[in-house]
Amino acid sequence: MTRFFIAAALLGAAAGAQAHITLEQPSAEAGTYYKAVLRVGHGCEGSPTQALTVTLPPGALHAHPMPKPGWTLAARTDPASGAVTQWAWQGGSLADAHYDEFVLRVKLPAQPGPLWFRVHQQCAQGANDWAEVPASGTDTRGLKRPAALLDVRPAAAPAHAHAH
Repeated sequence: MTRFFIAAALLGAAAGAQAHITLEQPSAEAGTYYKAVLRVGHGCEGSPTQALTVTLPPGALHAHPMPKPGWTLAARTDPASGAVTQWAWQGGSLADAHYDEFVLRVKLPAQPGPLWFRVHQQCAQGANDWAEVPASGTDTRGLKRPAALLDVRPAAAPAHAHAH
């Protein structure tokens, strides 16, 4: 009986961990192109998701979203630089009980460190702003609606060719 309760507690904790919008691959190498797969596991307290807006972290460049059938794409640009700062999928409907993925391809900065993808989830009734980041470090425990974290690792040293 005790094993049952432990298993149930672990499953409950795992389900709670998936309640946030997360990245499929939580780390990538600096200076590379990265396929950011944002996983959306629910709507807003029973209400379907109708729009998802991703704010690109500083240093993430040349973002290209993957179109989704039934959704339209909209970009927001920085007036000074003309660089895209946000991509939004709009006009679709993702039921609260369903799961889906929204995909962007971005060029990562050459400098390693954490990158936070802030995501605004607009539902038919209500919204979730997945934008909280810790005051320092990368520990999101205690945050109600954390942004999606990407750990940018140092670039691998180039392989040296050997003459024979």
